[in-house]
Amino acid sequence: MRGVDAVIPTDEFKNGMTIKLDNELYTIIEFQHIKPGKGGAFVRTKLRNLKQKTVIERTFRAGEKIEDVYIEERTLQFLYKAGSSYYFMEHETFEELIIDQDKLGEVVKFLKENLEVTGRFCEGKLLGVNLPIFVELKIEYCEPGLKGDSARSNLKSAVLETKASILVPLFIKMGEIIKVDTRTGEYVSRC
Repeated sequence: MRGVDAVIPTDEFKNGMTIKLDNELYTIIEFQHIKPGKGGAFVRTKLRNLKQKTVIERTFRAGEKIEDVYIEERTLQFLYKAGSSYYFMEHETFEELIIDQDKLGEVVKFLKENLEVTGRFCEGKLLGVNLPIFVELKIEYCEPGLKGDSARSNLKSAVLETKASILVPLFIKMGEIIKVDTRTGEYVSRC
């Protein structure tokens, strides 16, 4: 692993790698090396802009050198929310970090107090946080399920303690703790 930014050729691309293009940071979502019958080989990529969260497609010549960026990951604990600011504490230094809701994006739907997350840092600046794959959250509100109600799907809407709304099976009751997949926002199981 590199401790400083380095220049790498396109044949060293890996999914999840962070690179710098046009003074913007991008994560490689996927890449494909292509060697056509005529002409030079090239690498077709899908890249996610870390700041704007947009996805672009970009093609590079084989062997072209791109700036690789070192991303440091640190464990953070979510403390509380005040207005549109979210407060985290870094585990090693006990330093408090304040992150604006816009920078966190969809992550806020599943953040609850004392949840441990992974902070991604570049050059000392916090880029964002990654949630654990599964979180356990309490059902704050849901309609009671009706027995034999097969005219509708077997799911109903529920509001979690974080105020996020997800679909849960009809047998789930208010006050229950459930496991949610943070990648998809879907119900997994009861706890």
